[in-house]
Amino acid sequence: MRVDGTPYRSIWLDGGGTVTIVDQTLLPFEFATRPLHTLEDAAEAIAAMRVRGAPLIGATAAYGLCLALRADPSDAALDAACERLLATRPTAVNLRWALDDVHSHVIGRPPDERMQAAYARAARICDEDVAMNRAIGEHALGLFEKHWKEKGGKGRLNVLTHCNAGWLATVDWGTALSPVFQASDAGLPVHVWVDETRPRNQGAALTAWELRSHGVPHTVIVDNAGGHLMQRGEVDLCIVGTDRTTAGGDVCNKIGTYLKALAAHDNGVPFYVALPGPTIDWSLDDGRDIPIEERAADEVTTLRGVAEDGRIGSFRITPDGSGAANHAFDVTPRHLVTALITERGVCAANRGGLEGLYPE
Repeated sequence: MRVDGTPYRSIWLDGGGTVTIVDQTLLPFEFATRPLHTLEDAAEAIAAMRVRGAPLIGATAAYGLCLALRADPSDAALDAACERLLATRPTAVNLRWALDDVHSHVIGRPPDERMQAAYARAARICDEDVAMNRAIGEHALGLFEKHWKEKGGKGRLNVLTHCNAGWLATVDWGTALSPVFQASDAGLPVHVWVDETRPRNQGAALTAWELRSHGVPHTVIVDNAGGHLMQRGEVDLCIVGTDRTTAGGDVCNKIGTYLKALAAHDNGVPFYVALPGPTIDWSLDDGRDIPIEERAADEVTTLRGVAEDGRIGSFRITPDGSGAANHAFDVTPRHLVTALITERGVCAANRGGLEGLYPE
């Protein structure tokens, strides 16, 4: 995508083997890039959420292995690097998928060939992610157009999304936002209700920033406003991404997604989930078996923003000494999902639907 007219991906390879990312912890107040020189740089970027979103976490982990092999191409170093990266974020299945993918492509090679093979595979993972996300948008665009026609082709198509599943969550295009960008480019009058997405406010900070940069009309709303808007008929469809979807169709996504799905179900609003194939966890059927990451309490008890004097900082919003729970994800049961939208097409949120698209 473009930032001030310049094309960017969320992660890319610079000369000399250095990996560069967009540091998402600084947005929306500052757009800055950050070099990753070592395995530990990559692990820190994932754990600190300088990069986030399941596909981008996977891509960063793949390049993290490259950086590790550049320093030491031995079997022991490779295994240690996989273990270090796997421990950074437990919920996103793309992390393990990318590590397994790169590992399988290098383990049978002589040590002096491993670094080059790893870089080639990581680059391919990134390119494939871009292609998959573009295809997701193309498939979902047909659904957007269908719902627009059902409205009589009048007014605007109101889409509600949660968290950030745009190009910042992937290598480019995004999952849930890919059809939004494509619909806007095609002239469809799309408007997005953007959940703020506490506690890290990825909707208000990242999704709103992406939509503004692309010129897509949008309105930031508090997390609990979605049900009210649906009751008033002001939401035509919901679309979200996912960090892990089971083979049975249960969807794990940013905390609060489940509540949106419940409200959508109660109000007859279609609830779609956009995902690439690597986000499917074929080893699990029941979403209750997905490990749910718990993050630091200070993400709940503080807010980051711009003060009256223009300084950017963090501010405590709870009484001193109050505890806080910070579950990063929840699971939406398959029966609340209207359809899954993948790079291979649209299917029901169940094993039969997914196996129909991914028979291998």
